[in-house]
Amino acid sequence: MTGHRRRRRRKTGIRRKNGCAFALVAAVILCAGAAAGIPWAVETFGGEVTEAFHENVEKAVHVLETETAAEPETAVPETEVSGGFYYQQLDEEDRLIYREMLCGLREMEETIRLDAGRDDLPEEIYEAVLYDRPELFWCLGSCQMTVYRDYTEFYPAYVCSEEERESRQKEIDASVEACLSDISSEASEYDRIRAVFEYLVNTVDYDEDAPDNQNIYSALVGKRSVCAGYSRAVQYLLERLGIECIYVVGTAQNQEAHAWNIVKCDGAYYHVDATFGDPVFLGAESGEDIPSDIIYYDYLCCTDQEIRKDHTPADDFTYPACVSDDLNYYRMDGTYFDSYDPQTILNAMNESIAAGNDTFTCKFASEEIYAQARDGLTDELFPEAARTVAQLYGMDQVKYTYMEDAAHCKMVVFWNYQQQL
Repeated sequence: MTGHRRRRRRKTGIRRKNGCAFALVAAVILCAGAAAGIPWAVETFGGEVTEAFHENVEKAVHVLETETAAEPETAVPETEVSGGFYYQQLDEEDRLIYREMLCGLREMEETIRLDAGRDDLPEEIYEAVLYDRPELFWCLGSCQMTVYRDYTEFYPAYVCSEEERESRQKEIDASVEACLSDISSEASEYDRIRAVFEYLVNTVDYDEDAPDNQNIYSALVGKRSVCAGYSRAVQYLLERLGIECIYVVGTAQNQEAHAWNIVKCDGAYYHVDATFGDPVFLGAESGEDIPSDIIYYDYLCCTDQEIRKDHTPADDFTYPACVSDDLNYYRMDGTYFDSYDPQTILNAMNESIAAGNDTFTCKFASEEIYAQARDGLTDELFPEAARTVAQLYGMDQVKYTYMEDAAHCKMVVFWNYQQQL
């Protein structure tokens, strides 16, 4: 993938974005010789940078003597970062700044000297670093900087001390081992992706009040997070399994800001959203009483067409196209229907009941087929399948509920196998 030169102009105006995706805040002082610095503030999301003069960024105006730009600090080798999606979006100059910044962040330096001058945008490069590097859980995401003519002093904020970082890393390592130890070394790429998706859906609860909810510590150790924590945890785990995984930023239904992932599986790209796969999140967002023990596989290895029903990627970046539908979970599970054939669906439902499954999902290929099937399912097939439940499990009365999901052309029925009193 070839890089392109990042724009060198500052945007004007203020737009505030809410939601669960990461937001970067930077305070900057511009300096040249003995001229007074000009304080201003920057707020960014998903590659979008806005700025405004802010009198509270610094209480005092700094007057600095002319300094000669020093040689750049030691930078991380190109080979360590060349595969990063956001790194690849940068030009050669910005890539050097990225590597310098990452080197300093790894050492938790209070001041990182960057080969960036007035015409550069270190805050955007910091954003790229954090999107590519989920392991930097100790970075708060906010920063300050003093910008000289030919270099910048960059002051990142951290969420913990170096000693605390070591302790937290051990907790993260234990959680990673708990997840990865259950995945066979012979597992296919799809099975590895699915295992990580299911692990996070089953072990993490969506909680906007969770501490450190923008990093992997909240999801892997605290077990409570928001979309940034889920998505960074997916990225962190899959990279350790040798799976290419991109942290994607954009918006989603009922979320002004949202993050999810794009993964590469057997040469093709797919969207994965563990946050939307979690019924706890969907129940909180929709207000519906959704069973907490189900998983929304609609968001596992899905296409652009499917994800765009309720997600919109940020237009600041050109993400890989996700066009293959061959890993659709329901298609692979035998519960994806290209047409409405009542007997075929009833047979599949009865087989599921005989296996003791307490849920059965029917996903249809189009809105037209879904509309055709809906009444037949609710008025005929579900009652007929309930009679199968009664016969197989010796029940006088069968209780079941069903859920309609028109947006995803899907219906789910929940069976209660307990004898009704």
